[in-house]
Amino acid sequence: MIEIKSIFKSFGDNQVLRGVDLTINKGETAVIIGRSGCGKSVLLKLIMGLMKPDAGKILVNGDDITSLNDSQLNKRRQRFGMLFQASALFDSMTVDENVGLGLREHTKLPEKEVRQKVEEKLKMVGLSAVEQLKPAELSGGMKKRVGLARAIAMEPEYVFYDEPTTGLDPIMADVINELIISLRNTLSITSIAVTHDIVSAYKIADRIAMLYEGKIVFVGTPEEVKNTDNPVVRQFIEGSSQGPIPAL
Repeated sequence: MIEIKSIFKSFGDNQVLRGVDLTINKGETAVIIGRSGCGKSVLLKLIMGLMKPDAGKILVNGDDITSLNDSQLNKRRQRFGMLFQASALFDSMTVDENVGLGLREHTKLPEKEVRQKVEEKLKMVGLSAVEQLKPAELSGGMKKRVGLARAIAMEPEYVFYDEPTTGLDPIMADVINELIISLRNTLSITSIAVTHDIVSAYKIADRIAMLYEGKIVFVGTPEEVKNTDNPVVRQFIEGSSQGPIPAL
């Protein structure tokens, strides 16, 4: 379980998060939706301890992430997997080296076992015989899948997705959505995805939370989101320029 309690975060005069409260239950996929720049990715970084909030607490299985020192945080992060928006693969490394990076850095597994795990995770995301390729030799969809294989390589308890379908065509976006669902069911992981892709949100989410003006203004199932009368949520899911959300 992840409990986010009254989180505030500012950058200079820009107050991004203004008292965020949200609970993510064990084993569920929670999706946080909202406009670009509303603080979705900042919230993910706070949960992982990559940033410190100005105020508030973030509890992961009862432990307050915001109070841990660097050594404790580094150990905690080994329980987290992350799929970055642009995949964030190292250009100079092969697929094998990218996917196996955490295993080689943070475990004492023999090289043979590392390579077996890399191959296993690549198969889970529908890739084979790509271990020696470099990122420049991969399509956008393949890069996303390699990034996803790296995210699950350490067999984490939690996987975070930052705009997982951005930059993909509709077919490949659906492939990624199906993989997210499959990995949740196969690995029994707790997932948080941030996105402005409402089609993806409906498909992968157990619950959807709307972030607006620095706060969570709505939480519900995909069906509840579709049927809500909340004007902010309705405007966002309908993609309308008319409503309380300004067209900036």
